[in-house]
Amino acid sequence: MATEGRLEEVALADICQLLGMGRKTGCLTVTDRSNFGYIFFDQGRVIYATILNRPDRLGELLVRNEVIDRSELSAAMEEQAHRPGRRLGQVLVERGSLSEEALTRFITVQIEEAVYHLLAWEEGAFRFDPGLKPSEEHSLTVSLHPENLLLEGARRVDEWSQIQRRITSLDLVFVADRVPGEGEGIELTDHQRRILALLNGERTVDDLVRDSGLGHFDASKALYGLAQAGLVRKEGRRSLGDDRGGEGDCGRQCLALGDAFYRAGMLEDAEKEYIELLEVEPESQVARSRLALIALRSKRPEVALEHFDALSPPERLRASNLRNRAFALEELGRYDEAIEVLDEAARIHPDNDLLLFRAVVHFKARRSRSALELFERYRHGLEPGSFPPEIFFAYALLAQAATGESEEALRLGREGLSAHPASGAILVNMGVVLEHRGEFDAAEVLYLRAVALEDASPAPQAYKNLGDLAHGRGDRDGALQLWRRALELNPANDVVRRNLERLAAARGG
Repeated sequence: MATEGRLEEVALADICQLLGMGRKTGCLTVTDRSNFGYIFFDQGRVIYATILNRPDRLGELLVRNEVIDRSELSAAMEEQAHRPGRRLGQVLVERGSLSEEALTRFITVQIEEAVYHLLAWEEGAFRFDPGLKPSEEHSLTVSLHPENLLLEGARRVDEWSQIQRRITSLDLVFVADRVPGEGEGIELTDHQRRILALLNGERTVDDLVRDSGLGHFDASKALYGLAQAGLVRKEGRRSLGDDRGGEGDCGRQCLALGDAFYRAGMLEDAEKEYIELLEVEPESQVARSRLALIALRSKRPEVALEHFDALSPPERLRASNLRNRAFALEELGRYDEAIEVLDEAARIHPDNDLLLFRAVVHFKARRSRSALELFERYRHGLEPGSFPPEIFFAYALLAQAATGESEEALRLGREGLSAHPASGAILVNMGVVLEHRGEFDAAEVLYLRAVALEDASPAPQAYKNLGDLAHGRGDRDGALQLWRRALELNPANDVVRRNLERLAAARGG
């Protein structure tokens, strides 16, 4: 279960410390208006971090630190364009332009800088999603102890409060006032010399950070030291929006913002960004796929199908898109069409998990025997020693009961509860089987166990079934109360709504 809150109430450093001490694995998302940051943990250690509006620019960082030259970067980027899925750093290492040690060092610097920057945020929201790992595009990770990051971050936060008194904005422009004389006793650091050489009366602080190859803190600290020594002065400011990018830049920004909103669960904002991306790049397959996923998560399967149908043929046949399209059809009750899509997915991308998805849809299409066959094939294909998920037991026991094997169905349900004792779906479906056997008291016990669970997902159906039992016993007041509760939890349940209308009409008569 995700953990979330406000940075005004809990400091990010405290959250990171708790995640480290608890040896947690997952993604910590931090948002502040349109700014987004992510810190990934693995067993309590930081393995990756990034900030949306502060892209890594590994290639530029390596060039400006004179690790590689511009021609090596261009050649590597050209090779990367012909090798989809390969990271720039990997290509540079394979070409011999960069050592593994250097690559790891610069990736570590980037991750540390992102964490330090996030630790300075005092406002915004955070959310920790357990189990999440970095995407494949961020496959190069490190392993950093959070305690060391927090100590350095705290030191930087203290220094940053001093720096910000002089460098109040990233759009400020500084110029060199003079060069220190030999007799002044002023010794410049390497970082200060690098910044001083870049001051031309046009570069903003943001430009200096980018062009120096230094991190935001190190570049600002160097500039602050030069200003304190009277070697540079503020010339003015230049709007960071003056240098407007083309459509490609707009598209990349929309995609980055859309992805950030989507990961943070802000689906409406994500949808707006992807729609704007389509206005700039009408053929964007990424935008179409993401819009389809948002529609699915927002319970709008018809809209999802429109986006899936607009995908290009190669994208439409991707395993994930085929499965999601089938899910949209399943949500609409178009089970036969969903089965056709899943059969196509099985031919192109066969895997064992797909058998489970197909089995569930076959059952919903009232093809109980073929569903049982698929359930059996799925279980046979599991790794030795692994146990099926609760959805397997919840639907497989119903398929068994539908073929007249109620004893086998209940045995399967009991086996499922031994592995998933808090599964409301298994409890409710076992209760349904018991009801059909005429064992109403036993069914009622299982329904009551289901509504007592912390997991609220099975509760609407459990309350509906309890209402049915009460009505069958002639307890109309009890049925009314239980059905009303079921409808509160699931307003879309038309069966319960009709039951309540009929009961109200009968009592009115």
